[in-house]
Amino acid sequence: MKAGREHRVPLSLRATAIIEEMQRARLSEFVFPGFKRGQPLSNMALEAVLRRAKVDVTTHGFRSSFRDWAGDSTAFARDVVEAALAHAVENKTEAAYRRSDALEKRRKLMAAWSAYCNSAPIKARGNVMPLRPVARI
Repeated sequence: MKAGREHRVPLSLRATAIIEEMQRARLSEFVFPGFKRGQPLSNMALEAVLRRAKVDVTTHGFRSSFRDWAGDSTAFARDVVEAALAHAVENKTEAAYRRSDALEKRRKLMAAWSAYCNSAPIKARGNVMPLRPVARI
């Protein structure tokens, strides 16, 4: 992590399945190996794929999309969503009392995000961005 602190991530069943599949095809110590031998996949690899696909999105947009979905389409607490994004608590007093990383609540959040990402998109009407149905967990 760029913040230099531990961030535990509860994986959804789908994410776990992808990692297990990658494990079977593993060619190095990395789950997602890079093109250079002995190196992980570059943090710029996804950006390069998006650029080649000529889509007008950014890698940071994935995080932003998650934040918008969680805030607009779910009832998960704001602090749980912020913890999922590894955002630090800016209020020093609040940060001093927050000892938990809400792992079990974030596990439910990630399961809901996985269900949303794996659901079929709803056709857009006019210029309105379509929303998918969201599972309430």
